[in-house]
Amino acid sequence: MSGIAKGFVTVGRGVGAAAGLVVALALPALAQDLSPPSGQPVLTVDGPIQVTNVAGKAVFDMRMLQDMPKMSYRTSTVWTDGVLEFTGVPLKALLDRLGAAEGVSVSAKAINDYAVEIPADAITDEAPIIAYHIEGEEFSRREKGPLWVLFPYDADEKYRTEVTYGRSIWQLDRLTVSQ
Repeated sequence: MSGIAKGFVTVGRGVGAAAGLVVALALPALAQDLSPPSGQPVLTVDGPIQVTNVAGKAVFDMRMLQDMPKMSYRTSTVWTDGVLEFTGVPLKALLDRLGAAEGVSVSAKAINDYAVEIPADAITDEAPIIAYHIEGEEFSRREKGPLWVLFPYDADEKYRTEVTYGRSIWQLDRLTVSQ
């Protein structure tokens, strides 16, 4: 894993040499429709996106998110004990799949309507992810799930700031894209 920061692991189509493959795979995907969810919806995305599946929005069930490119971080957090593995879809990969323009910001909202803004400059190929697994398992609302916006806190000191911690919203269920 040369060139990858301590505490940072990629799984599936993550970063590095595979980044070009992700872009190449995402471009044809834009031409494809997004199937409606077959399971219980867990995430709704609206705003200026090109790919939708329900009433002008993109609605995802857990399986749909798990079928997207994956990334994992082995990191500690200020909310959990020890170093854990978090797996999810990179936010940038999700936005790319939906045909959002480059440089968009995102308003992320939780089940309880708590909201945070994630500016465009904080959304990269490496971070954040929308985590749906902790240690390989789905996690409940009680455990901050089923979705949690996470950064690789142990990988770089730039992720260990109050601003970044504030963007790490758990119980995520809605994203609104803005330009």
